[in-house]
Amino acid sequence: MGVLPNVDGDTDMIRQVWVNLFTNAVKFTGKKEKAKIEVGSTSAGDMVTYYMKDNGAGFDMQYVGKLFGVFQRLHSVEEFDGNGIGLSNVKRIIERHGGKVWAEGKVDEGATFYFTLPKK
Repeated sequence: MGVLPNVDGDTDMIRQVWVNLFTNAVKFTGKKEKAKIEVGSTSAGDMVTYYMKDNGAGFDMQYVGKLFGVFQRLHSVEEFDGNGIGLSNVKRIIERHGGKVWAEGKVDEGATFYFTLPKK
């Protein structure tokens, strides 16, 4: 992995985005024999798009609209712990910084979370 580009924003809040996404990636790859988590970015115009991709439990794209809602869960508490507020916090932070957040996934094949932020 190379160096990720700098963006404008509150350092503590952006750090929380990364912590939430990384914690989720670790949690949802925990049952894999060989977990893989990839972080990267692309740049276009005045925005940077960051992503975190894993090969974990994934999710059914039919429910993608629920991912970023408060207390929304796509997996049972017995399967994976958590309270369902991490991704809603990610969305709130990114949108307050003028960015967007979205995700793609496939059951048992993993998920990729994306977010954009204005360039520094």
